Amino acid sequence: MTSKLKAVSLWDGPILRNAVVQAFAKLHPRAVMRNPVMFVVAVGSVLTTALWLRDLLARPAWAEPAWFTGSVTLWLWFTVLFANFAEAVAEGRGRAQADTLRKMRKETMARRLVEGREEQVPSSVLRKGDMVVVEAGQVIPGDGEITEGIASVDESAITGESAPVIRESGGDRSAVTGGTRVLSDRIVVRITSNPGESFLDRMITLVEGARRQKTPNELALHILLVGLTMIFLVACVSLVPLAAYSGVTLGATVVVALLVCLIPTTIGGLLSAIGIAGMDRLIRKNIVATSGRAVEAAGDVDIILLDKTGTITLGNRMAAEFIPLRGVAQERLTDAAVLSSTADDTPEGRSVLALADSRYGTPPRADGNNGVTFIPFSAHTRMSGADVGSRQVRKGAVDAVIQASGVRDVTVLEEARSIARRIGDDGGTPLAVSDNGQLLGIIHLKDTVKSGMKERFDRFRAMGIRTVMITGDNPNTAAAIAREAGVDDFLAQATPETKMQRIKDEQARGRLVAMTGDGTNDAPALAQADVGVAMNSGTQAAKEAGNMVDLDSNPTKLLEVVEIGKQLLMTRGCLTTFSIANDVAKYFAILPALFVVAFPEIAPLNVMGLASPRSAILAAVIFNALIIILLIPLALRGVAYRPLGAAALLRRSLLIYGVGGVVAPFAGIKLLDLALSALGLV
Repeated sequence: MTSKLKAVSLWDGPILRNAVVQAFAKLHPRAVMRNPVMFVVAVGSVLTTALWLRDLLARPAWAEPAWFTGSVTLWLWFTVLFANFAEAVAEGRGRAQADTLRKMRKETMARRLVEGREEQVPSSVLRKGDMVVVEAGQVIPGDGEITEGIASVDESAITGESAPVIRESGGDRSAVTGGTRVLSDRIVVRITSNPGESFLDRMITLVEGARRQKTPNELALHILLVGLTMIFLVACVSLVPLAAYSGVTLGATVVVALLVCLIPTTIGGLLSAIGIAGMDRLIRKNIVATSGRAVEAAGDVDIILLDKTGTITLGNRMAAEFIPLRGVAQERLTDAAVLSSTADDTPEGRSVLALADSRYGTPPRADGNNGVTFIPFSAHTRMSGADVGSRQVRKGAVDAVIQASGVRDVTVLEEARSIARRIGDDGGTPLAVSDNGQLLGIIHLKDTVKSGMKERFDRFRAMGIRTVMITGDNPNTAAAIAREAGVDDFLAQATPETKMQRIKDEQARGRLVAMTGDGTNDAPALAQADVGVAMNSGTQAAKEAGNMVDLDSNPTKLLEVVEIGKQLLMTRGCLTTFSIANDVAKYFAILPALFVVAFPEIAPLNVMGLASPRSAILAAVIFNALIIILLIPLALRGVAYRPLGAAALLRRSLLIYGVGGVVAPFAGIKLLDLALSALGLV
């Protein structure tokens, strides 16, 4: 599948140019105040700017040289701009995708039904509850549900999938999306959204990220960053009297620069970009989350509930075997199965013909051939068949065929029911075949487990996530499919109430639960789940109940959802680890250089042997600004996720980002110190 929401390059020219402009626009006080750490840096930048201007006009004898104050000021402003630039790039990528979505939104004329009459109106005037008629070749004017008819619909404008899908009234495939095109037949659609509230409009808002609310984890991290900032603010202010007592002069410029270097500016500058990029990665998978909270919850999911039919299995039961009863020839059973399935246009009926042709060489029959009257499958009778004169051939549900054929032989009935029970216990569905009142045998229908499902469940298991299959089948059938698929547990004979109760029970044990669904009967459970992924092809009730919508209607995407959620949390955690380790390293890199003259005893701590206190401060400020822009690609792309246990992930994070955060400042500041000395600036 080729998604319409194509990935945008990290270094897309127009996005970068716009991000540069936005970096300056975000210097507005109201924009800067949304980020407490960057607000402190901005205030410090304003203060040092004022000091620099003062020094240019009338520098006091005790003040730092104007070139030093100016250099620190320049790099402090760069620190704020680089943080703004990171956020602007993330938002720019979202806006580029939103522009693609806007091109899908087009004004069309709708055929609105008013008291049984049709009237032509622009799609923009349609309101929730309006009824519209859409026929082959016409564009569906708005989001809605089919109330009458069945049609083939081209949804490629939304999902990128070229194959048309069937949408019909009265089932779990009744929802349609505005902007898609009807390819066949006629449908009546009830509009379910007002102008500006359509699914496409919500997608555009979410993709742009302009109204993205901070998630609980982000808010908690903001509180932590504010706390660390206050601690370092007190520490830096406390250094002033200590320095004065020791005979070391710490001017306002040095104190501001020291504060900026020690507070967690790295994660503070990248935090917003990380969150926006996480939503962006989800969108590129054709999944729309209605809240950032859902994306974060996906990263912490403990248990996943998946529907069996269409998710774990292919959904279409296919004929796998013809089993004749004792005394019945295989050829006779096969011939009767073909004859009774010729008018059965269900997938099961077609699979019977395919199996007979491929395995036994019995080709399908033509309609009306040799005076045969074919009887199509009926949900009422649960059978299909054919009449050849007085001869009646039937195929269908075992009890229905037994009742229709009037079989009374206890031995035959027991044999047929024994075969049917065995098939059911193996996860299959039995169909009986009779010929003129004689029971000939059983057809084994099998709902095949999708290829690769076992490997997917192994990946969930490696993440520490349990999988539960939900099915309406009996416990024996459910157990057989569960064993074949490799799920950890199953819920058989599931009803809307039992699904929701299972989720509540798991949540009461402190677990986060994810679920997929597409039907109205799934809506209560989707609303209860911490992560509810509704299928775009499902009902409006399901889409409104879930907190994510999969545009491709692929229930197995829960794996991608979980991985994106974990990647978001890992990226935030790794860069926070790097930032805090960075600050600790800068503390031990700068302070010894400032106080080594006054306190020779701390000379062993001055491991880098920086050229001078001014060189240490300036090198640290420059490093502090450059490290943000060097980490922008990682913040936008995300830390690579591997399905490892929590302990292994923690060790890996501490080794790479903790140790790296300690080593990088020592190396970077020393190199910058050497460069400044070589240029004769210090």
